[in-house]
Amino acid sequence: MKFLDLAKVYIRSGGGGNGCISFRREKNAEYGGPNGGDGGKGGTVWVEVVDGLNTLIDFRYQQHFFAKTGQSGMGQQRTGKDGDDIILRVPVGTEILDEDQETVIADLTEVGQRIQLAKGGNGGFGNLHFKSATNQAPRRANPGQEGVERTIWLKLKLIADAGLLGLPNAGKSTFLAASSNARPKIADYPFTTLHPNLGVVGIDNAEFVIADIPGLIAGAHEGRGIGDRFLGHVERCSVLLHLVDGTSETIAEDYRTIIGELEAYGGELANKARVTALNKIDALDDEERAEALAELEAAVGGHVMMMSGVSREGLPEVLRAVRREIEDDRIRQKPAEEAETWKP
Repeated sequence: MKFLDLAKVYIRSGGGGNGCISFRREKNAEYGGPNGGDGGKGGTVWVEVVDGLNTLIDFRYQQHFFAKTGQSGMGQQRTGKDGDDIILRVPVGTEILDEDQETVIADLTEVGQRIQLAKGGNGGFGNLHFKSATNQAPRRANPGQEGVERTIWLKLKLIADAGLLGLPNAGKSTFLAASSNARPKIADYPFTTLHPNLGVVGIDNAEFVIADIPGLIAGAHEGRGIGDRFLGHVERCSVLLHLVDGTSETIAEDYRTIIGELEAYGGELANKARVTALNKIDALDDEERAEALAELEAAVGGHVMMMSGVSREGLPEVLRAVRREIEDDRIRQKPAEEAETWKP
């Protein structure tokens, strides 16, 4: 199934049915009277999170979703049928954005969440509603309320505990394949990864989900390379694992390039917990390893781990460090959740 993480959708709720103008005409009802029924309510447009989806590809083939209009009222006090609702089914992690692509309408992070996007119009009153002591034969009925029409954007942000960052060919896909059950495409040229990949990592009887996104290059926030549009998939992560190619001749510059793109992207991404690892050490001897490690630690200003996705050297230690950061983040989040749900 092809991966799609952004879709433009046009929605419209159903209009309400018109009220009816009608009068009783039975021969045994001497004075008759109004008996026009109300119009039915228009259908509402909903969005619902369902299990089993991981892409918005369905919205590439259908972009228009129009709910049904309510039926008009009828004589003998009969109310028109309500219009059928319509439901947009989306995967976990979908953001609903307004037409400007900036205003967040809803952020859907749990299966079963259901949000109303456009309410159906109310049905109009039939002439029975307007009967009074001074107006016993009203010839008036209300039209149904019009539906709501709007354009929205669906933006998918994958739900993962950790995210992989690095330049193209930094070894991210190799790391994901070596540490999880994922089987991403691996090759010896840049931009092998064109779409995000998810993998479940197991270490010390614990599991967490890690996301690999296409590599960033300098100027990605300006649209260079594949751009930074996939960075949204690691916004929800607890920790970022930054892999730096140990065989590169510009290790420090490579590191600063990625950090610069995170800062240019904005939000809290640049402030997230990070684990930095010098990758591909299987291709370096002891002296080269020491030089590369010293250069990277000077650029980071802190501790740097060493690993190889090919030989798996240092891989368990890196995974344990990532797992600790994830657990620390969950501990920090727990008091905030308890404070929100606490009631006196």
